[in-house]
Amino acid sequence: MKTDEMIVDVSQDWALACDVQQAFMQAPYTAGDSLDHSARCRQVRALGGDCYNFITLKNECLALIVGDASGKGLAAALTMANVQSSLRTAALFTGDDLALLLNVVNHHAYVSSAEGRYATLFYGIFDGSTRTLRYVNAGHNSPVVIRQDGSIHWLHTGGAPVGLFADSEYQVGIVTLETHDLLIAFTDGLIEATNQDGEEWGVQGLLKAAACGVQHSQNAGDLVNLIFNTMDDFSKEHQSDDATLAVVRVGSWVL
Repeated sequence: MKTDEMIVDVSQDWALACDVQQAFMQAPYTAGDSLDHSARCRQVRALGGDCYNFITLKNECLALIVGDASGKGLAAALTMANVQSSLRTAALFTGDDLALLLNVVNHHAYVSSAEGRYATLFYGIFDGSTRTLRYVNAGHNSPVVIRQDGSIHWLHTGGAPVGLFADSEYQVGIVTLETHDLLIAFTDGLIEATNQDGEEWGVQGLLKAAACGVQHSQNAGDLVNLIFNTMDDFSKEHQSDDATLAVVRVGSWVL
């Protein structure tokens, strides 16, 4: 094969890989009386290690996935693709047992990934009939629930990142979500954005942007965009790591 042909072939493979990765990330607009959700992943390269997904389940349930693989670029993307594929397959056999689900995913990631490759992962299932969120936080930045009264609840419960240790065990957290509660999940690239003085935007920057944005947004998609814009204003659009944000709001958007 000639060099030019090889370049074209690699470019086509790269484009296909990007398409496959984007297909994993879905956040259809579903504003309604019970739930409104949206998400965005902005990578620094064509391929990256961040991911998100919303999956509609039976019995008025919605699954939320946010993850971040170690490293950057193609290697991180392959790690995350491995984790996502394992998660989808294991979910078919583990049913409602989230702890078992993460045990299976962790074991698969550990035995099938290169040494030193792992991923942080948040996996939660919102039950619309009971308005409860069951979740496992596998070493990920703790998502936050912002209550209508301004109080906050961090979602810590879980275990170690998947693929890091062979024998990790996971615990399941449960939280009740009331009308107008807001769930925010994110990766570290969002909160570690820095300004010209080297100061990080941080969790407080994210919380302030969310508190302000919820008053000026028509839906979850608007809020996601507003938070990203606020981060960009702080960092002058300088981004050094993949950044992902997912938001879920319970009940109608208008207060």
